[in-house]
Amino acid sequence: MKLGIDVSAFAQKFSPAQYYMNLPSLAPAETVALFLDFDGTLVEIVEHPDLVAIDESTKEALSIVSGCLSSALAIVTGREIEVIDKFLAPLKLPVAGIHGLMRRDADGRIPQPPEKLAHFVDTVAERLKSFSQSEAGLVLEIKASSVALHYRARPELERLCLEVCEAAIVDFSDVELKRGKMVFEIKPDIANKGTAILDYMKEAPFTGRTPWFAGDDVTDEDAFKVVNELGGVTIKVGPGDTVAKYRVANTAEFVKWLAESADKLGSKERT
Repeated sequence: MKLGIDVSAFAQKFSPAQYYMNLPSLAPAETVALFLDFDGTLVEIVEHPDLVAIDESTKEALSIVSGCLSSALAIVTGREIEVIDKFLAPLKLPVAGIHGLMRRDADGRIPQPPEKLAHFVDTVAERLKSFSQSEAGLVLEIKASSVALHYRARPELERLCLEVCEAAIVDFSDVELKRGKMVFEIKPDIANKGTAILDYMKEAPFTGRTPWFAGDDVTDEDAFKVVNELGGVTIKVGPGDTVAKYRVANTAEFVKWLAESADKLGSKERT
């Protein structure tokens, strides 16, 4: 029985001639805990982070898969939790935001970050503000627990952006500078996407299941490593060196697989 997700439409929209690796099946559903990156995995990366768009069919697929997995599906992202909620509305999933620094569990609880993080963010943001405003095309993103400098519109400034970010944290300890796709992000070195998944795996409905994680960026390698160590399934979206066990060519191909998975899982539940 079909559940409203037209897989053939996905194939036409996302160029079926592109390379597509057959990923394992999300079954049996009661054994899987699925963790997904957002940018570059569920949505295409665009010039400005506010301009991404998620297809309604993708949200429908997420909703169906989450239901079939008894809500053992979480988004693990560099975005803030409330930003993910805005993009996925009305769907509200467990979310680990800012690379694991903030996390909402399946019951909706969000522990408050340490107070010292607010001072860290204010200081680093102030140090980067004048530089980001002096160069057209740079975007300074100030989050609750980190600061990100996007240079997608000015790739020629990569080295200069790196030098400025390094200078901004020269007197901080326990801080890391993470490289992403055309972005440098400064965050406390107390959590990452891998630690977020470990935390979820200690809680219902994730505990006792096999973890799966899909991501596209170097910031996802922490999660790939953890999931591999737990005997799970890791999926790299797009090119680049990785420790992931599987790979699909791009975001479109991963979304196509997600839609197919939703259709298969949903059909089994309705029979």
